[in-house]
Amino acid sequence: MNRMQDKVAIVTGAASGIGKAAAIRLAAEGAKVSLIDKNEQTISQTEAEIKNAGGEAISFIADTSKAEEIGPAVKETVEQWGTIDTVFANAGALGMASPIEYFPSEEWAGTISNNVIGTFETVKQAIPYMKEKGGSITVTSSVSGSRQFAQPGFSAYSTSKAAVAVFAEMAALELAQYKIRVNAVCPGIIDTNIFDSQKKSEHLDEIKYPFDIPQDGVPLTHAPGKPEEVANLVLFLASEEASHITGTKVFVDGAETLIKG
Repeated sequence: MNRMQDKVAIVTGAASGIGKAAAIRLAAEGAKVSLIDKNEQTISQTEAEIKNAGGEAISFIADTSKAEEIGPAVKETVEQWGTIDTVFANAGALGMASPIEYFPSEEWAGTISNNVIGTFETVKQAIPYMKEKGGSITVTSSVSGSRQFAQPGFSAYSTSKAAVAVFAEMAALELAQYKIRVNAVCPGIIDTNIFDSQKKSEHLDEIKYPFDIPQDGVPLTHAPGKPEEVANLVLFLASEEASHITGTKVFVDGAETLIKG
C-alpha cells in the first residue's frame, strides 16, 4: 500500500468520476495529492475524503484551459511539497452532441479548449518542475476518436480526444530526454456523471448511419466500467512498475469497442 510513498501527484478534474477515483487511489498508496477542478464544492469533498482516510491533499479551483489559473495551482503545489512526481491531466467535458452542419462554432471551440488546451496547459505548466528528476504524466483520452467513431454528434469530443492521444505520443518522445514518461488512458463507457452536463442539438436525430450499431454493450461485464478500474491503471502508469512504458494508449473498455456492426 505504498507504491507512491512520498510522491507528489497532481490530478485535474479531481472533483468527480475518474479524476476523484484516481486521486483517492494515489493517496491510498502514499502520494500527496494536489486536486484541481472548477467545482469548488465537490473538490472540497474529494479533499475531505482523502484526509479522513489519513492521506494528504490540497485543492485548487482552476480552469485548466487558462494558463493564468492552472499555472499558479501547479506552482503552489511545488511550494507546498517541493516537487511534482506525477500528473494526471484528466479534466475535460463532453460538450455538445450535434450534426456537424448545425454545430455552433462556439460550442466546438469550447470542447477543444476544455479537452485539448486544458491538457496541454496542465502538462506545460508541470514540465519545469519535473525536468530535473523525471516522473510520469498520464492524460485522459477516450475510445472516442481512437477505436470508436459511430457516436452520433460526437465530432467535437472525438476530435479533441484523438488530439489528446496524439499529444501524449508527441510529449512522450520530446520529454524522454528528461526521463518523463507520458501515456494516455482511453476509457470506454464508465459509470460517471459525465453525461449530465452534455448538451444535445435539436438536430441530433438527423444523423443516420448506413449500418446497425451493436447493442451488446460491454462483452466482458455487460455493464459500464467503474471509475476505480480506470484509477487502478492510472496508479500503475504513475508507479515505478511502469518505468519502461511511455507513448502508449491503454484502452479500458471491457472489449466494448471491439464489437463490429
